[in-house]
Amino acid sequence: MASTVLEATRAAHEDLERLERLAVSELQREPANPRDRLFQSHRVRHMLDLVVSTSGKLVEIYEDKDNARKDEINTHLTAPTQSGLFSKYYERLKEIREYHRRNPSARFVSTTDDYEELLKEEPVIEFTGEETFGRYLDLHELYNEFINSKFGTLMEYSAYVGCFSQTDKISHSHKATRKYREYLEHILEYLTSFLYRTEPLQDIDKIFLKLESEFEEQWANEGILGWGNKGTEKESEIDLDYYSTVEELVELGPEKLKQALAARGLKSGGTVQQRADRLFLLKVTPLEQLDRKHFAKVPHTKDGSNTAPNGNAFKEDMKKEIALMEVKMKRLCELLDEVCSSLLPVVTTYDFTHVILNAWYTHANALACAVNPFVTT
Repeated sequence: MASTVLEATRAAHEDLERLERLAVSELQREPANPRDRLFQSHRVRHMLDLVVSTSGKLVEIYEDKDNARKDEINTHLTAPTQSGLFSKYYERLKEIREYHRRNPSARFVSTTDDYEELLKEEPVIEFTGEETFGRYLDLHELYNEFINSKFGTLMEYSAYVGCFSQTDKISHSHKATRKYREYLEHILEYLTSFLYRTEPLQDIDKIFLKLESEFEEQWANEGILGWGNKGTEKESEIDLDYYSTVEELVELGPEKLKQALAARGLKSGGTVQQRADRLFLLKVTPLEQLDRKHFAKVPHTKDGSNTAPNGNAFKEDMKKEIALMEVKMKRLCELLDEVCSSLLPVVTTYDFTHVILNAWYTHANALACAVNPFVTT
């Protein structure tokens, strides 16, 4: 009968102690097989979630924003006067009798039995057929998204499995797109879901929080693989002192000119000749004094302020966001290293079986045509 705030507080503390003992007892048990170990981890995770939610309720009680706890303490626990001692006793006795009168079938219910049931339940964990109950990754949707994108290349599924985390092979021009960011979001969503389903005791939020802190320091020191600002500037930097005519710049090609213009915040579209003419203007006019019509349009906030001074800040923010997503993806791949490495042999076998089935199907159609020329394949 937890009808009072103090009784609810006592019951919550009792629940916490039981859950802690139950979690320890479950972890001390040696699982019989990998499947049992996975169920054990999910049961303990469920207990920890109950601990967190119960602790949250206790915090609310102790904060006592509505003064309900304070009022109850003043009413029932303050030392009564001699004259009011029996009146409070009979008042409380009346409440108890009234409760049992309204609930004649009420009985004592032990929560111990309810908690013991947690050790017997079999958690429901959803896996696809390809994931084989958490033994392998299922990257088929991500593979199709990759090969059908501008930043992707056509390759076999088995090859994609071995290189999907090697994002440094993708050019910066392709990375700075909405499609690529969405692709990374889908990878992170899947890997995070898979890690939670296979390693429920991992604190993913804590891992990412530490990772973001390290990332900020590395980004400031240009220590992110494939994202060094100095390195990318050197790739797109063109020393105009070495070029005396526009024709010499034209020989650099459209991509080189596009990168050089974009690095300076200038418009990078148009023909090769137009790009060279625009870049050659810097030979005689400083960037700060150049006509604004030559600069690329940049996003503006609602108040009209420029979100990308000199055309570079907005791109830098987007590059930083994408770089962080790549770092998170690689960290998840490290945590799932055993799963990722055990996927390749299975994929190779799958591809080989697929080739055999296709050959058998072709052979069967050929035989059918030989027997009956009117059969269409």
